[in-house]
Amino acid sequence: MLDRTIDGLCRLFGVLMVACLALMVLMVFGNVVLRYGFNSGITASEELSRWLFVWMTFLGAIVAVRKHAHLGTDALVSRLPLAGRKACFVAAHGLMLYVCFLMGRGAWQQAVINLETTSAVMQVSMAWLYASGVLFAVLAGLFIVIELMRLFSGRLSDAELIGVTDTEDKPHAEERGRP
Repeated sequence: MLDRTIDGLCRLFGVLMVACLALMVLMVFGNVVLRYGFNSGITASEELSRWLFVWMTFLGAIVAVRKHAHLGTDALVSRLPLAGRKACFVAAHGLMLYVCFLMGRGAWQQAVINLETTSAVMQVSMAWLYASGVLFAVLAGLFIVIELMRLFSGRLSDAELIGVTDTEDKPHAEERGRP
């Protein structure tokens, strides 16, 4: 049930990322046409495009944490015995939790500091920009804790202990005789 809810949330974030990208393209392209063709432009489009890019980046990072899509290497971990892989899994997830804590605390502090500060063009509280970092830290931290709980409850398979997703060119490397 929890996995379905999280997967649904990630699909929603995927839709929001597509919407952010589409809006950014429309606004930037529209602004270029307006500036070069009609010597005018939409002032808020540059600022809103930046904000959408920030939100799209953090939403994508949340989905990437869920899907194990961030960069990583398994050269050492894959060669360790089961106990070593589990220890590395716990250490890596502990470090990721610490980074989420730091990001969440910093983004929260920036949101509070900038609560009364408004953006130059749109006149919207700058706290909304920093809220994307808070959302990332909370949800990524939650996903990491859930994985740790799965490990400690024995519901995490041995294959899931290595958190690196194979690359697209792995079959080509195997064809060349390299693993």
